[in-house]
Amino acid sequence: METMKIFTTPTRAATLVHHYQPETRVSAISQFVSKSKSLGRPGSHPSPLMGSILRIGMALSLAAVCLPRAFSAIHPVPLDPKVDSAKCLECHEDKTKGTAVHSAIATGCLSCHQVRVNKDTTRVMLITATPYKLCLTCHGDKDATQIKGHVHQPAVRDCLTCHDPHTSANKNQLLKATSGEKKDNLCLTCHTQGTNVPDKGSRHAALDLGCDTCHTTHKTGADYTVENRFHLTKATPALCLDCHDAKDADLMKAHRNQPFGTANCLSCHDPHQSAAPKLMAKFQHPPFADKSCDMCHAPAKDGKVVLTQTDVRALCVTCHDDKAKQIENAKVQHPGAAGDCTDCHSPHASAQPGLPKTDAVNICTGCHTDIGDLGKKAHLHQPVFEQGCATCHEPHGGNNLHLLRAANPNPLCLECHGPDIKPQKLEKEHQVAIFDGKVKLPEDYFARVPLLPLKYGLGHPIDRHPVVDQVDPTNPEKVLVTLNCATCHQPHASAQPNLLVKDQAANAAFCDSCHKSVGLKQ
Repeated sequence: METMKIFTTPTRAATLVHHYQPETRVSAISQFVSKSKSLGRPGSHPSPLMGSILRIGMALSLAAVCLPRAFSAIHPVPLDPKVDSAKCLECHEDKTKGTAVHSAIATGCLSCHQVRVNKDTTRVMLITATPYKLCLTCHGDKDATQIKGHVHQPAVRDCLTCHDPHTSANKNQLLKATSGEKKDNLCLTCHTQGTNVPDKGSRHAALDLGCDTCHTTHKTGADYTVENRFHLTKATPALCLDCHDAKDADLMKAHRNQPFGTANCLSCHDPHQSAAPKLMAKFQHPPFADKSCDMCHAPAKDGKVVLTQTDVRALCVTCHDDKAKQIENAKVQHPGAAGDCTDCHSPHASAQPGLPKTDAVNICTGCHTDIGDLGKKAHLHQPVFEQGCATCHEPHGGNNLHLLRAANPNPLCLECHGPDIKPQKLEKEHQVAIFDGKVKLPEDYFARVPLLPLKYGLGHPIDRHPVVDQVDPTNPEKVLVTLNCATCHQPHASAQPNLLVKDQAANAAFCDSCHKSVGLKQ
């Protein structure tokens, strides 16, 4: 007899005991494969139909071997099909004891498990196909498919990543505690916050109290707020003020006696760790970084912020006059840029370049919700949903349709995908720049970008296929066929790979939408 712990996702928390028996089925498959290969040797002529039958047979045989072990286990002793929980507890009484015992234990083992008897073999399995489906029979409110908002990734389909289904020494049947060193902390199994602080950096002391001091992992909501996105127990600054007193003399001095009790602490501070002292955000507005607060702020009056100019916009343009002129003179104007600069930008600091109040993606999709909804598709254009809309669009206004950085789709796309790209290296900033330095990207960005082998407007998706307008040879001014990247591709997202238009698959049917006169001959 051998004790075997199965680590497949559906039975991760179950230790199953079974009799070890040599499996003749596995050797049978190897023989089956050998025979199928022999059919392809010279002198044998298997038909396509026979090849398909062999492949299907192999798949079914593999399923017969693997599935029973993934979703069930042979019980070491025979059981009556009508066995009750009392019988189970004769051996598994330990599943009913512990600091945190699953409430379902009180309803009996057979509320989650079932016994199947076939001749002399007894198998024990779940009453559903997967543990996740079983959990949802009681915890329906945790069904990620029904939740609007950001769901903690392990909770999407695998409860056993974090929870023991029976009992645990930790609350909520967690596999580990939510505090302590990396080896003892459940959250640090996936997350690294607070574990790699630079020598001259800073670390939030609250991390030592446990992640659940600030976070509730299953908390979410349809509204795109910091509280929902990061599963916080409450919104900032209320969460921060549970520990930090806004009237503390040292804190008031550190904030230059400016009122901060109602400010969003996360606009300036990283809540976990930072490469700078005092948990300062990575990117800082120069006057703020230089502690030149009086450039923008007058002394506070009646507990309220007083600016050195009449309003926010007037204050910003004292330094950023070039942006004001761009907004005013743009041929294609961005309505969002006509308001206060702080509608989009943090005046002090941010986790990203350009000082967006949220991040480079969501600062745009907060208004452009139609683009945000595209993020639900299976295949996303990386610049859109990771780097931000300003990679391709001028956020303050421009001269091209849709505020694009180029007048035609091809020069826009080939700035990243062209064969002769030469991004400017910004070694001190660990970034690279494109579009004449206007757009900054991570230094490793182009390691993930496919380059197209184009020459003379030909070469994609196959050799000598054109990617530019096709003109009349007798009259170069006359365009016979308009052709560019946007003819075939969507710029934001698609339900299919390759981001083809109308969510189409990359197959002959797609090509036939243009090449109607070209038939595929069998």
